[in-house]
Amino acid sequence: MTGNREESRGEAPGLTIGADWAVTAALDEPRRRWAVRVVDGLIDDSGPVGKMQARYPGDDFSDGSGCVLLPGFVNSHVHLYGVLAHGVPAPAVPVADFWSFLDDYWWPLVENALDHEMVAAAAAWVTADLAAGGTTGFFDILEAPNALPDALFAQREAVASSGLRAVLSFEATERMGAASGQAGLDENVRFIEACRAQPAGGSTGGGARPADGSTGGGRVSGAMCIHTTFTCGEPFIRQAFDAAADLDVFCHAHVNEGVHEGRWCTEHHGMRTLEFYDRIGVASPRFQASQCVQLSPREIDIIAESGIRVSHMPLSNCEVGGGIAPVLELLERGVTVGLGSDGYLNDMFAVMRGAFLLHRAATLDPGAISAATVLHLATEGSARTLGLERVGRLEPGWHADLQLVDLEGPGGLPTPVEAHNLLDQLVLWRSASHVRNVMVGGDWIVDGGEVIGADMDELRAHTLEQAARLWS
Repeated sequence: MTGNREESRGEAPGLTIGADWAVTAALDEPRRRWAVRVVDGLIDDSGPVGKMQARYPGDDFSDGSGCVLLPGFVNSHVHLYGVLAHGVPAPAVPVADFWSFLDDYWWPLVENALDHEMVAAAAAWVTADLAAGGTTGFFDILEAPNALPDALFAQREAVASSGLRAVLSFEATERMGAASGQAGLDENVRFIEACRAQPAGGSTGGGARPADGSTGGGRVSGAMCIHTTFTCGEPFIRQAFDAAADLDVFCHAHVNEGVHEGRWCTEHHGMRTLEFYDRIGVASPRFQASQCVQLSPREIDIIAESGIRVSHMPLSNCEVGGGIAPVLELLERGVTVGLGSDGYLNDMFAVMRGAFLLHRAATLDPGAISAATVLHLATEGSARTLGLERVGRLEPGWHADLQLVDLEGPGGLPTPVEAHNLLDQLVLWRSASHVRNVMVGGDWIVDGGEVIGADMDELRAHTLEQAARLWS
């Protein structure tokens, strides 16, 4: 990054960031030799690089030659603790189906074994990894029933230090009894209130400071969260959604990740999952539903008609054998859809590529979904699912959450980049390793591919240590 310090003609000093290409909004035409101006954490102006430099001669200038400038990714669904389970030994009895995956493997070997130190170590590593790959915001779901109380508070310090924009939640469930379930709901309420009590503009750590005074006293806030209908009773679900309404936040639940939940609801409630949520009165725009893989036509109607927001995890759905979500139909119905990693692979380029390829294969149609659409899902679409306002575009008045992605350096593209192919080149042939710089709210958090203020070797060593504890 290069700059000058001349004072411009009465203008407040800012930072002008120029690049060979800019994607100011995923669904808009890419712009050649474009720049944006950042003042007080917001996009203040944009235009051709030369004109912007002439208009604001007193600004610092960040030279993104050889790069494309685009909004930072928003990961709409991640489990930070999931990194600790990568490669964990399988149970002695092979996993036969989704229920045995949870009951014999994931719950006893991973979630029930987590403690505060494990949770914090995973959060520190994964947030640095997310930042390095161009992610500027995310929604995390933590389930660690034996780490209550204060599991979310153990996460918060590491997350805040990353400088990322984050919404954290505890996945409350009654699978270990009513008292454990209530403790999970209480954890969410206390965390949401504690984030709001933090002074606006307070340090988020690592030299990064919020520019917006948003909920959470900066960039970290909370949401309500439950697991599923087969681990949560109706009164418990109603209590969670009532609390979300009282606190004016969304409430998240995993929905129909495979065939199991729909069958379970039909057997126990006489209707499918979203029909049940609709019957008890919680199907609304306040509902943030993840996965939504196995949906009936009626369930799609309920999502579209009620305004439920959906997070799509194409890669993890494949990993657990859940299927391919009917995302194209949801988009056609006007549903707000975001893109998430589920903590499986947190490289959002890989997640976009998965969505791009899977839906084309599933429909036997090479034009079924465009690179622009999957980039929209990974930026503005995800921001909307999380209720993050003015996030996901690089336009005046929007938050300066952005990334510079290398097109020409080591591993550079071997074919010309033009407006008609730029997004395809990004989705198909770029990865987290090509991210050069990342900014959140006007603060650089990655420079030259290095996460500012993070000792990646130390974070990795601590995470390895905690993973070994978990496995033992």
